[in-house]
Amino acid sequence: MTNRLKLSFLRLLAQHRELSPLIILVSLCIAFSMGNASFFSAMNLKNLLSILPELGIIALAMTLLLTTGEFDLSVGAVFALAPILLLLMVQFGVPLPVALALALAVSAAIGCLNGWLVTGLAITSFLVTLSMLLIVRGVALFITNGFPQKPLEDESWLRWMLSGGVDIGEFTIHASLLWFMALTLICHYLLRRSKLGNWILATGSNGPAAIARGVPTAKVKTGLFALTSLFAGFAGILSALRISSASPIAGTGYELEVIAMVVVGGTALTGGLGTIIGTVIGVMLLRIIRNGIIMAGVPGLAYNIFVGVIILAMLIINSRLEKHIKLR
Repeated sequence: MTNRLKLSFLRLLAQHRELSPLIILVSLCIAFSMGNASFFSAMNLKNLLSILPELGIIALAMTLLLTTGEFDLSVGAVFALAPILLLLMVQFGVPLPVALALALAVSAAIGCLNGWLVTGLAITSFLVTLSMLLIVRGVALFITNGFPQKPLEDESWLRWMLSGGVDIGEFTIHASLLWFMALTLICHYLLRRSKLGNWILATGSNGPAAIARGVPTAKVKTGLFALTSLFAGFAGILSALRISSASPIAGTGYELEVIAMVVVGGTALTGGLGTIIGTVIGVMLLRIIRNGIIMAGVPGLAYNIFVGVIILAMLIINSRLEKHIKLR
């Protein structure tokens, strides 16, 4: 009976890849709260909710892209460039709605170029997006001379929809959190309930077989590269408007942190397996780790050590689960 229960539990973890990171998340929350009574205070939760959505929005699109077996290292640079373009255009008299549309269009175009280079010229996404990271970051630094841009003075309804907030008691619900929740529902539906989701999973599981079945794998990948860059640009605009600053070095290192969130959440690096719910858990997990170790008195510079340990642990757990189930 004990072996049967153990096998059932392991099979459950293997079939629902979100459960392992969820168990780790709950365990860490308990540990951090025991170490510091202020961990679940209104102020700390408010701070967590303000910084969680921006990386989370990028992670949602990265989940879909990674499920096809590709990834994008240029998202951190696009995160910085989009708000810079927005603010520069507004300074030159372009209306905010037009500037927003153009900044997002440039972001999507960068993703389209990534997708075309990967699928059309058969260059690996690592090399393409690493090169694009350097190009886009260089453009952001060049057009600003390395200086942050002055904040947007517009107080229109569009500005409020992007960076506003609603106070509920001691909490402030930022617009970015509402955007993150809405995009989470959309991406979950796309991956699990739509024809596109089936194409994404088929492309990542077995590309040649998907092509033989009529799946336009090149268009799927290119579209997801564009979506990932679009989400990165949008997240950068939300962040810049919230903190009233657009820096050309913003988003440095975000590309690896986003991929870590997605992988920790249960999406396979090799493609074919993806979970939006797991990604949301992964985003929460890494944000809570950063917050918790600082509150526990551990130097913030040690954050990467904790993240590396968590990623390695999740890879080992998923590998052992899959092997165990196959052996049975």
